[in-house]
Amino acid sequence: MKIKKKTQVIVVGSGPAGATVAREMAKAGKKVILVERGKDWRKSPLYGTYLGCLLYTDKGGLLFSEEGLNIIRGIMTGGSTNLYCGTAAKPPEWLKDKYKVDIDKYVDETINELNIKPLPKELIGEASRRCLEAAQELGLNWELIPKFMNPDRCKKDFNCGAKCMLGCKCGAKWTANEYIDEAVKLGAELILNAEVKEVLISEKQATGIRGKVNGRQPFEIEGDIVVLSAGGLGTPIILQNSGFYGAGRGLLIDPTIMVYGVYKGKGTYLCPPMAIGSYDDTDGYILSHLIDPYLLFPIIMLLKGIRYPFRLVNYKRMMGIMIKVKDEIAGGITMEGRISKPMTERDRYRLNHASNVARKILLKAGCDEDSIIVTPIRGTHPSGTVRIGEMIDKNLQTAVKNLFICDASVLPEALDRPVVLTIIGLGKYLSEYIFKKVYED
Repeated sequence: MKIKKKTQVIVVGSGPAGATVAREMAKAGKKVILVERGKDWRKSPLYGTYLGCLLYTDKGGLLFSEEGLNIIRGIMTGGSTNLYCGTAAKPPEWLKDKYKVDIDKYVDETINELNIKPLPKELIGEASRRCLEAAQELGLNWELIPKFMNPDRCKKDFNCGAKCMLGCKCGAKWTANEYIDEAVKLGAELILNAEVKEVLISEKQATGIRGKVNGRQPFEIEGDIVVLSAGGLGTPIILQNSGFYGAGRGLLIDPTIMVYGVYKGKGTYLCPPMAIGSYDDTDGYILSHLIDPYLLFPIIMLLKGIRYPFRLVNYKRMMGIMIKVKDEIAGGITMEGRISKPMTERDRYRLNHASNVARKILLKAGCDEDSIIVTPIRGTHPSGTVRIGEMIDKNLQTAVKNLFICDASVLPEALDRPVVLTIIGLGKYLSEYIFKKVYED
């Protein structure tokens, strides 16, 4: 039997954008249904563990592009905010100047609301402090980075390290689950294990969604407003199934590598991830202190070659620097979920440029020159698949009335910085627009 429901606002996806829209619209007194493909893992003993991470990431963490780029994507309430490093950055000025999307007031509001700020220097870890000093000694503009992380909220002593990327068990790191909880308390309905197949459209107006719960039971939800927030990979597939055949044409993926070296002291694994670093807007990359979690390290290194996983023997003395570059739009995703993301000549140049800078920092910090290695390229922050100025306008609305897109897919170019704060800002920006222009008008 088909499940049928009716509401005012339908939000598809509970990552930072979807959770924000659901919360803001519920605060405004609207009836909201929030649909999530995964489930809520927070109360499971597996949350924040290696086994848990295999269960709540897309394809068990083995999602790859056709070119071999590994992409980690959370399928659960809160989306990939469960797996991120809790790093915050304001959106670049070009989003406002070039694309006329001004979210500054919403970003500032979020910074104050969530008390986003750098960690105290004494908590960033020995290896991080040495890396920071080394970068500054080389004349680089490294500094403490603002975090979605509050050590005072820890259930136990603050002990954040590389394992934070498996899911935060101590409670210090903010995730979109907190906005979901608020939305539910305000009356929003949360439907889990529900995969949306398409948007229902009648006379060029969105009227609802359809899909299946638990992979078998059909459901259909009727609503005044539909907001797709299924992420840079999920949203374009739903749109393609709904007749938007240009969705998914082109992709941004923040190509990422780690540069590692063996250090004489305690390594990066004990340090809160990405607590220090720098943004190089001129050369188009960011650098930050980071290392893969212990058991994920050999898996990533196996992609480089059969002998590299054995570097795990030096894991506790390893210092790591993460590189993410501002990539060019290329490739795309099909309705079947096949992902293509070729690296352009400029992408590869930026990766190599940043790798050389990272190597200098590691050597200055005291790493052994012969120990320095570079990991294979991976993809983070899939975005740019439904870009502002092409498939949607500056208000995040499609050509179909009352169908909006709000997630990383709308980014018209790579942010060149962590995306979550920008995505929350976009969620608040869209919510205000819907409330004022759709309901008040």
